[in-house]
Amino acid sequence: MRLSLIALLAATALAAAAPAQAQKNYGPGVSDTEIRIGQTVAYSGPASAYAMVGRMQVGYFKMLNEVRGGINGRKITVLSTDDASAPPKTVEATRKLVEGDEVFAMMNSMGTATQTAVQKYLNGKKVPQVFIYASSPNLHDIKDYPWTIPFAFSFEIEGEIYGKYLTAKPDARIGVLYQNDDVGKSYLKGFMKGLGDKSRQVVKVISYEYSDPTVDSQVLQLQAAGADTFVSFSTNKAQAQALRKAAAIGWKPMYFLSYVSSSISGVLRPAGVENAVGVISSAWFKSPNDPEWDNDKAMLAYLAFMKKYMPNDDPGDTTAVYTYMGTQLAALALERCGNDLTRENLMKQITSFKDVELGLLLPGQRVNLSTTDSYPVRGGRLVRFDGTSWKPISELITVSR
Repeated sequence: MRLSLIALLAATALAAAAPAQAQKNYGPGVSDTEIRIGQTVAYSGPASAYAMVGRMQVGYFKMLNEVRGGINGRKITVLSTDDASAPPKTVEATRKLVEGDEVFAMMNSMGTATQTAVQKYLNGKKVPQVFIYASSPNLHDIKDYPWTIPFAFSFEIEGEIYGKYLTAKPDARIGVLYQNDDVGKSYLKGFMKGLGDKSRQVVKVISYEYSDPTVDSQVLQLQAAGADTFVSFSTNKAQAQALRKAAAIGWKPMYFLSYVSSSISGVLRPAGVENAVGVISSAWFKSPNDPEWDNDKAMLAYLAFMKKYMPNDDPGDTTAVYTYMGTQLAALALERCGNDLTRENLMKQITSFKDVELGLLLPGQRVNLSTTDSYPVRGGRLVRFDGTSWKPISELITVSR
């Protein structure tokens, strides 16, 4: 395990050494021995399937504290708070973390609605809201919200990739289900852009509310509209319901589902893996379930980390993989700050990321950020579920912004 952890650290972006800083300059939450960071996560409530986000950040920084003594000699204290994916609770918890606990930054929080609810507050306070697992046009609006940087495969970009792919299917009759909020609307906007003049192939678009008990009626309406291609921009619970309902009524369209609801353990197994065989999603990172990466150094390092620090979690959960990378980026940003641990310098380091390699990104992918661009990842490839794992069916598809 010792060798595996050394390999892990070598595989991360932390290999880049921070320049020595003779002058110490500290912001809130920082001392010679500690850096306090905050996070809000749905440990309970309807989105608790994403509680992995919190466990990952806590586990990753625990590993760094034990193996490296923290970052630049300072232990990382993670204050991870349950907001139950309810914006009012997020606002309350974030205010406490910033004003009461005086955290240095908010890092690796989750939820589009919840992070949108605190975006204006954090930007007004000039508190970094970075590497959040959320996406909407406002959250990527670095001009008006320069203290907000997502680490998410932009929903618009992902939707556009599906649209581009379907332009090669001129006879497709497309039905779209989307969540009636910023998440679903962002996916839909990108999808229609990717289709371009082929958007006339869409025979029905229907939404559902996050609070709806089921999406059964929506699935029935899409089938009745004659759709032979089903594009489902849904989160975990609704996605599993849609998969089950389509199977129950014998509807077998070409089925696309968003990567945020492509978890084998969190969605496909609850839906019944037999009902998910053949569905298509996207991937922008390596999958632990894909034999292609069995001997990949970064994958072996990730698996070693999961075995030691998160033994009760499924390493094949897609949420685990991308939150692992997001936490790597958070650690890299702190590392690069050296002894100039001010909030302003943290943002300067993050917006200077150029061609940053993360071992679990797909080959050809790099993280690039700037003061005018907060889209860290711009491409992915399509994958199909074969009953056991996701298999690639396309080359890397990149879109511009």
